[in-house]
Amino acid sequence: MKLTIKDIASKAGVSITTVSHILNDKGGRFSEETREKVLKVVEEYNYKPDYVARSMVTKRSKSIGMIVPDVTDFFFSKLIEGVETYLNTLGYMLILCNSKHDKEQEEKFFYELVHRAVEGIIIATPNILPKEIMKTCTKKDKEIPIVLVDMAKNERDEGKLIVEERKGVYEATSYLIESNHRKIGFMKEVGEYYQLSERLKGYLDCLEENNISVNLNYIVESYLTIEGGYKGTKKLLEQTENDITALICSNDQMAMGAYQAIYESGLKIPDDISIIGFDGLDTSRYLAPSLTTVQQPVFDIGFFAAKFVVDAIENPYIKMPTKVFPTKLIIRESVKAID
Repeated sequence: MKLTIKDIASKAGVSITTVSHILNDKGGRFSEETREKVLKVVEEYNYKPDYVARSMVTKRSKSIGMIVPDVTDFFFSKLIEGVETYLNTLGYMLILCNSKHDKEQEEKFFYELVHRAVEGIIIATPNILPKEIMKTCTKKDKEIPIVLVDMAKNERDEGKLIVEERKGVYEATSYLIESNHRKIGFMKEVGEYYQLSERLKGYLDCLEENNISVNLNYIVESYLTIEGGYKGTKKLLEQTENDITALICSNDQMAMGAYQAIYESGLKIPDDISIIGFDGLDTSRYLAPSLTTVQQPVFDIGFFAAKFVVDAIENPYIKMPTKVFPTKLIIRESVKAID
């Protein structure tokens, strides 16, 4: 039998109103002895409040919706961890939706979350969103606040989470040049996913500023997955006839696939080819050799996305801030200087 507030009141010898106020942190006028009696019963019977019933009274669901393109992607799993870490401390429940890179499904999930009365929504998307969705970012008339983890791809004047992507790849390319590499390959994403074109721009700008001609054969396009990195590296080695001495990958998962492709080609890392990834995922340190990578604070991005949306719920008429996240080149064992 499920314990009710009425049962708690009876066992503690207090009124139902007293129990309700104490459980909702409105019991400041009650003595410590009364609070302890109520909380002792709650603990003894492991009482859990009925959130549906509570939300009907308080008009608060204490739930946040989140839509991501791929829950199996290492980047997004770390992003989700950051979101959950912030929300859990405040008693919010996360409702997670996996769009599987389907734009129509992404929009369907959005309206479903609105229908389920979530208090805020976090969307991690590579897409340009419809204007109807973007309107909720204004928070006028207490509309549901939205935080977009899209690296500012959608035009808006608040709530931007921006990573210094160009700067990160620029520093990685500089490090390779300082290590006497001149034949540097680059594996970019298919399309303009998350505006990762900024990463390609960092590579191209650095080559130009160091008077190194751009060889289009050194640039290959593939998917941001381990398999994408494997196939992209195979193609790159074939079209350059193993001429490159270093390779920058648009993310760490691509770099993992590149390791296998290079191994199958009879080459060694870093003796024959140096590799640099991007993201700084925990798994990158366990590759052999450990991966040099541009670290971006994925957990922190998720953490602040959650903070932004909760702050917007609590203060609906205050403009959401913009936060810029720096990158850091993590030097490990996958890069070797050329004599």
